[in-house]
Amino acid sequence: MQLCRFNDNRLGLVQGDEVIDVTAALQVLPTCSYPLPTHDLFIANLAAVSAEVKKLVDAKNGESRHALSGLKLLSPIANPGKVVAAPVNYLKHLQEARDDKGIHHQNQIGEIQRVGLFLKATSSVAGASAGVVIARPDRRNDHEIELVAVIGKAGRNIPAANALEHVAGYCVGLDMTVRGPEERSMRKSPDGYTVLGPYLTTADDMADVNNLDLVIAINGEVRQRANTRDLIMNVADLIEFASSFYTLHPGDILMTGTPEGVSQVFPGDRMTAEITGLGRIVVDIRAG
Repeated sequence: MQLCRFNDNRLGLVQGDEVIDVTAALQVLPTCSYPLPTHDLFIANLAAVSAEVKKLVDAKNGESRHALSGLKLLSPIANPGKVVAAPVNYLKHLQEARDDKGIHHQNQIGEIQRVGLFLKATSSVAGASAGVVIARPDRRNDHEIELVAVIGKAGRNIPAANALEHVAGYCVGLDMTVRGPEERSMRKSPDGYTVLGPYLTTADDMADVNNLDLVIAINGEVRQRANTRDLIMNVADLIEFASSFYTLHPGDILMTGTPEGVSQVFPGDRMTAEITGLGRIVVDIRAG
């Protein structure tokens, strides 16, 4: 199942090039009062929402149909508790980062097993239709395409052997980056610098997350192309690694790292990013 958030926080079931409005399915979500939960309610109750979506569609009670291309696509996850990101998780990008002073800025670029993961601000999360506003025009700002896993079941010290059981679904991600000497978490957390979309593909619809093609083109020119089989630490390994430090909760975002080919983008550029089975996002770059 592929579910999107669109326009004014509507919920849609994606079927090919069309979206059925199934916002009524959100009525199964529990009501909350202050203090609000620190996880995403939609993801925590995804099974119940999905069952309600199926009922609506089978009964032909979807409110309306829309062309996917004509919708304002929001981040599939509205309230992630945290965004966990993997640095230099492809061997060729590791070497690229070490060789290019425009990337490393005299920072030491270590292997992921040694330097660990980092966190991005949840305020950086945006949908594809929002575009990206260059946060620091005085700096190099790069694109980084990544496979994103969305945690569906809470856990701590999760073994890799059953880590994928904790995944609700997957989507395409862009880990936009300001280059410079500061820590990664600061340079990768400006507003809108974590782009997610175009929708959430539930885990049961994914055959093999370790064999997905990733590609991003800037103004039609391919800059990054790789396959998730080239990840140094795959999704299961990353979940085991992350959960050894902190509890993962429903709606937490896991960005799995980018391959080689990162490069600078400028206002007026259009990024088109696609991952096998997860759809395509089109993201415009704008000046601040």
